[in-house]
Amino acid sequence: MNDEPALPPFSAIIVAAGRGLRVGGDTPKQFRQWRGKPVLRHSVEALARAGCSEIVIVAPAGMHEEALAAAGEHLSISAVDGGATRQDSVHAGLRALAPSRPAQVLIHDAARPDLPQNVISALLKALDKHVGAIPALPVVDSLAVCGTGDVMSGKADRETLRRVQTPQAFRFGDIMAAHDAWNGATDAGDDAQVLSASGGSVALVQGDERLKKITFAEDFGDTMTTAQFRVGQGYDVHRLQAGEELWLCGVKLDHDKGLAGHSDADVALHAITDAVLGAVGQGDIGTHFPPSDPKWAGARSAQFLKHAVKLASVAGYAIGNIDLTIICEAPKIGPHRPAMRSEVARITGLAEDAVSIKATTTERLGFTGREEGIAAQAIVGLAKHV
Repeated sequence: MNDEPALPPFSAIIVAAGRGLRVGGDTPKQFRQWRGKPVLRHSVEALARAGCSEIVIVAPAGMHEEALAAAGEHLSISAVDGGATRQDSVHAGLRALAPSRPAQVLIHDAARPDLPQNVISALLKALDKHVGAIPALPVVDSLAVCGTGDVMSGKADRETLRRVQTPQAFRFGDIMAAHDAWNGATDAGDDAQVLSASGGSVALVQGDERLKKITFAEDFGDTMTTAQFRVGQGYDVHRLQAGEELWLCGVKLDHDKGLAGHSDADVALHAITDAVLGAVGQGDIGTHFPPSDPKWAGARSAQFLKHAVKLASVAGYAIGNIDLTIICEAPKIGPHRPAMRSEVARITGLAEDAVSIKATTTERLGFTGREEGIAAQAIVGLAKHV
């Protein structure tokens, strides 16, 4: 429930080496704008929210800078050249990850930018029992086998068929060995087939229609006109007390007093958490992490915010921006603002330019003016595209 186990550590490869000619234009589709940001960045941010430790982007030759710019400033990201086939491209990405020796890896197509968190969770959970896992959806239309001259020559049993999506999840050692052994004589179609050819077991988990692949120019239509927007606001206060640590925005500050509370009392992250929860109608921080529960004693507030972001994602909403105001006389926030901004961006999976952190005083008026406590107010914008 509230204390959901964290996802196991994993790395990811985003295959973005194609030119996307079917959508038209001179810019590869993975670098074009979609729903307010580059196509590629959507996948990077979703993987960052899920806790991905390292991402390798397989980019068109000579376009590493474009790929990294489109990805934004997130975690550990690098780029490598793609190959002649998809298998060659993925193999290059796997070799780039090999020095880090990740236990698990997700391999995802950049052209599928709407990546739900619940799909990532299901894939990683399936790796407990299988060496590979893929998201799949049932086939809903009747199928025909096409013969010579485009004449129907038979039917296919749709009950035994599935539509396969990405990301596809693997135990790293197994998929690396499978690609090393692949002879390249034929096109495998996807990485699950490469693993299956080497005898690996591939589980099917529930896919999601949101993972639709961007293929044609009309897929870049004005999707913002069908977006649902929500705004949430949060406000929190904690008192200053000698002998306590002072945490703000996930950053520990040196000060003669700290904030008192059941958790680490990070008033800034609490305000942001309440804003996200409020925007998606999920109550407040006390609903999910009651102060009466001893297991949250001294807990880091970053996990509260991650939980709220995950609930928003499950509901289909992505955070667009965060605007936070910290109200205190001391300490001075300005010197710590860059570190705070970076940490909030890391926790939420946003680019730093989507996070604003401001500070103000009350001109020595009230409890903050008397340095009895610190207050924080946050506003977040969320969008759901339908």
